[in-house]
Amino acid sequence: MNDDASAQAYVADPRNEGVLVYVNGDLVPRKDAVVSIFDSGFVLGDGVWEGLRVKQGRIIQLEAHLDRLFEGAGSIALEIGRTRDEIKSAIWQTLQANSMDDGVHIRLMVSRGVKSTPNQDPRFLISEATLVIVAEYKTPRPEAKSKGLSLFTSTFRTSGPDVFDLRLNSHSRLNLIQALIQAIHAGADEALMLDPRGFVASCNSTNFFIVRGREIWTSTGSFSFKGLTQRAAIESWRDRGETALEKDFTLAETYSADEAFITGTLGGITPVVKIDGRIIGDGRPGRMTAEVSEAYQHWIMR
Repeated sequence: MNDDASAQAYVADPRNEGVLVYVNGDLVPRKDAVVSIFDSGFVLGDGVWEGLRVKQGRIIQLEAHLDRLFEGAGSIALEIGRTRDEIKSAIWQTLQANSMDDGVHIRLMVSRGVKSTPNQDPRFLISEATLVIVAEYKTPRPEAKSKGLSLFTSTFRTSGPDVFDLRLNSHSRLNLIQALIQAIHAGADEALMLDPRGFVASCNSTNFFIVRGREIWTSTGSFSFKGLTQRAAIESWRDRGETALEKDFTLAETYSADEAFITGTLGGITPVVKIDGRIIGDGRPGRMTAEVSEAYQHWIMR
């Protein structure tokens, strides 16, 4: 695998060694940012999270991220113990303490809290929810956009809401990690995952689109996470009078696509040039993907 072109790769920045991390109201040096081994997030992956991006002093889609955070926590009966405004204040406090205003990626993590013993039962909680905010300087590696990514279709499938609801930004990501490991061993950068019916769902950490003519297609979300960057790509393309479809489509339609790309908080719009060893389009980042990226960039800064 080419690490430079990983979907989650970023340019190393020495400033990150000195960042202060928000842990339950305290801002502590990175090396001292710890949680209990009895924390629900560590013990069971019992929690929710959001990834946010800061650009030119703005937190992109902040309200939408908080909507999803509180909805996800509420659906699993996780009491965050902080108001929406208190969460916002904590985020801004973290950014200000680190003098950050651009090129920053934030990981906001909430677990159910510390337990008296490592088990599944939430009735063994002995603390309020754990809140951690990590802000880092992260610029996607330019190779991903200049060369494009390679995907491998994993044998691990995405799940429906009756098995594991991917609309929850849950700390538990083992199925998706398994898919990525399989893709890495196959020499690819990211895993493409099918839903239980065999239609294309998403990648392991990003949403997936194909381009056919001037239409962009992505999955319905019935069996995949509904990314906010995915939503921004759809809305920004439609705002230009173009067609963006959320529909079922197959691997056969994917292999014959004119172009393909993925969407994610860190990378925005990133081209895909190869899937399962098959060249997509002419094997280079395409013109339509560049247009979609331009529309997205204008949309998020409006």
